[in-house]
Amino acid sequence: MMPPKGRKRRINEVFPVSGPARHVLDSMMIIIGSFITALAFNMFLLPNHIASGGVSGLSIVVNSLFGIEPAYVQWALNIPLFAAGFLLLGRNYAIRSLLGTVVLPLFVYLTKDWIIPTTDPLLSSLYGGIGVGLGLGIVFRGRGSTGGLSTLAQIIQKFSGQSLSTCVVMMDGLVITLAGIVLSPEKALYALIGLYITGKIIDAVELGLNYTKVAYIIAEKTDEISEAVLVHLDRGLTKLSARGGYTGDNRPVLMVVVGQSEVTRLKTLVQQLEPTAFVIITNAHEVLGEGFKRQA
Repeated sequence: MMPPKGRKRRINEVFPVSGPARHVLDSMMIIIGSFITALAFNMFLLPNHIASGGVSGLSIVVNSLFGIEPAYVQWALNIPLFAAGFLLLGRNYAIRSLLGTVVLPLFVYLTKDWIIPTTDPLLSSLYGGIGVGLGLGIVFRGRGSTGGLSTLAQIIQKFSGQSLSTCVVMMDGLVITLAGIVLSPEKALYALIGLYITGKIIDAVELGLNYTKVAYIIAEKTDEISEAVLVHLDRGLTKLSARGGYTGDNRPVLMVVVGQSEVTRLKTLVQQLEPTAFVIITNAHEVLGEGFKRQA
């Protein structure tokens, strides 16, 4: 889908995809994200024994059983998992996960005595899930990882052929099941709430809240509509070849990607040019390219 000629670039690429500046930015995001994750862990999840998956969840279970500092447990589990990831997943994985694997337990240790805002388990699962999701989302935006059981999930995926999401759910499910046995079934239910919120917040941080839209336009006056989109909306478009299921006639379908604030203008333009045009509008969670977002 090509933008019209002479179009101004909407987004400036401040940090190139690679290079020293980008690596510094990525490292800062991994550190900031790990700090936020550690705060959420110590302020909401740990005090209320909400083990919502991962190595952090296991450290809560171990702390409840033996009183061992969660940071020590996380380091003890992360180091062999990191080594396994380096051997089985390769050098690139190790580089991406090393910083997060080290600093997250460090921040967990340094913030262990911070104030606890609430002892309500529901509020703790909600705000803990939000904090962990925000922190991990920032880490992922920095092209990093905090290691842990996600490493084991990737290893299982590599040798089992299962999807990564299935392996991650399996790992987190085992941790929550263990928490339900050791702590209580009620705590496991709260952990599920926290895990669900975490996943949603990670998606919001990685994909953004301002969803773009994809519009498919089936009309007779395709040339006029195309010109209006190019000129008045300053958006590129693509003509897809299609055939009517009833008539069998060949006709193009216009595909246009627009911002959420541009949907009304697009519908108005089409309505003015051809009131009987058929328009389908659907969500696109992320669009990379000219006129939208540069790929990180």
